[in-house]
Amino acid sequence: MKNSIQKRGQRFVRRFSRASVKASEESKEHIKENLVERISHIANIRLLILEWSLLIMALIMLAVAQAFWFGNSYAENVFVDGGAYTEATLGEVKSMNPLFATTSSEKTLSRLMFATISAIDYSGHAGAGLAESIRADESGKIWTVKLRDGLKWSDGEPITNEDVIFTAGLIKNPAVSSIYDSSLSNVKVGENENGEIVFELPVSYADFITALNFPVVPKHILGEADPKTLIENNFSNAPVTSGAFSYNATQVSADNEKVYYLSANPNYYGGRIMLNSFAAHTFNTKEGIVNAVNAGSVSGTAELTEAEASKVKTGQFLVKNSKLNSGAFIFFNTARDSLSAVEMRSTIRQGIDMGKIRAAAPDATPLDYPLLKSQIELTNYPAIPEQNSEAARAKILELAGDVTLHLDVATVNSGYLPGVAEAIKTELEGLGFEVNLTVYEENQDFINNVVSKRNYDVLVYEVELGTDPDLLPYYHSSQVNNSGLNLSNYRDVFVDDLLLGARDAMNDEVRVKKYEMFLERWVAGVPAIGLYQPNLTYYYNKNVRTFNDVQLVTALDRFSDIDEWAVNKSTKNKTP
Repeated sequence: MKNSIQKRGQRFVRRFSRASVKASEESKEHIKENLVERISHIANIRLLILEWSLLIMALIMLAVAQAFWFGNSYAENVFVDGGAYTEATLGEVKSMNPLFATTSSEKTLSRLMFATISAIDYSGHAGAGLAESIRADESGKIWTVKLRDGLKWSDGEPITNEDVIFTAGLIKNPAVSSIYDSSLSNVKVGENENGEIVFELPVSYADFITALNFPVVPKHILGEADPKTLIENNFSNAPVTSGAFSYNATQVSADNEKVYYLSANPNYYGGRIMLNSFAAHTFNTKEGIVNAVNAGSVSGTAELTEAEASKVKTGQFLVKNSKLNSGAFIFFNTARDSLSAVEMRSTIRQGIDMGKIRAAAPDATPLDYPLLKSQIELTNYPAIPEQNSEAARAKILELAGDVTLHLDVATVNSGYLPGVAEAIKTELEGLGFEVNLTVYEENQDFINNVVSKRNYDVLVYEVELGTDPDLLPYYHSSQVNNSGLNLSNYRDVFVDDLLLGARDAMNDEVRVKKYEMFLERWVAGVPAIGLYQPNLTYYYNKNVRTFNDVQLVTALDRFSDIDEWAVNKSTKNKTP
């Protein structure tokens, strides 16, 4: 049995081997007959082969292009959560306490880290910030604020009415010398039986909601601090915050400049923001900012003017321009003997060439009056007297007699102001004045020693005009003091009545009439000369998202939609 199976196996192997040999020989013969021997025929059909090859390649490319096109049709690059944004800011940070924010760097940090009771929204109007509601009584003198529920500081402690009342007390305290003191001058602040904050004004103020746009500081941190040395408190270096970001750390750069690192505040009342962190890289000069932009080490900056675009060599940055509700003016210190006479001030206005002065701010909008058309549309505007340098020069010589008139002109190193002030100096010298021009850094020292003390004859300066026309802080005689903003030391009883009447007027026609009368007195009295309405020129990396279509009142309002700023992108499928 075993031998029989073995023999059958051997026969099968022999048959399989013969079949394999035969198949191999037939395959060779087939290849030789159908391929090798026909290679010589390729030359005759080479055009047909080329056509088929091109057709196949075209089909492959079409398939790839179709796949790519369909992929793009249902997918897109979108901004997503995460990442860090770095902004270049100008000026030193001496304090992160928002009550003392004067330099651009300090103001940027203040806006990012501290929420305000009212806040400017994307439309440029004042609305609720920390407040859930803000309402006035019929007289316009009593304003009641109810805070939102569940407000918290970045350290987890609740934000309460006591914090607001405490902050208002600090702002009003002359020993503190806060930048917000004029907003709450003579205003009483307390709490009613309903647990709401009450602001009692000495006179009606139809737009007091804009004055509530001040930051709140924590009483549980600063309650025991001495108001006289508040700026020296450790809070100035490591604050507890209420805004979109909380303070993280400070780093000194290789050029001895500082970078302030902020982290998204999980307790922010506005909810979650897209950025994980924000860094404010402070620079002492604009040249440093230009170098940082060209090197791509920052994401954006609001410190360069449009005229400086030629210095930005990188193609990675885009520029956007937005008008601000601010104005640049020549403020005459009417308390100085050389400028106390209206005749002298009006003669200077007659003599200077505004075209040459405004040429130093080429991208700004000329501004003749301290009111913007976006604030209020007046029917009648008083005429500005025409320029006549020769007549003005002769009149000034007559008024001066044998005395050489000397003027101290002051300004700050911000935007176009230094160049504009230099042009003003040239014009004044052409009228026969001896002029000393000083360009200061915009910091607390400048506010305390120059602005508060009115330590100048002429101040070339930008001031915020706000959403609503309210010129009382700048021209009412009650503001002729160290804490006031009457930068001209201007006193006019009739103007005082007009400004108070316009402030409490609930009727638009009445308000228009009072402001038209005020402008007549303003042009005749020459406490100041209008220069231009400044723009915010913002340089930003084309791969990031900053503020969108928001109406800016001040440059800081670019952060009104900070929750939408983003740097990270991801590919996502589109929703059908």
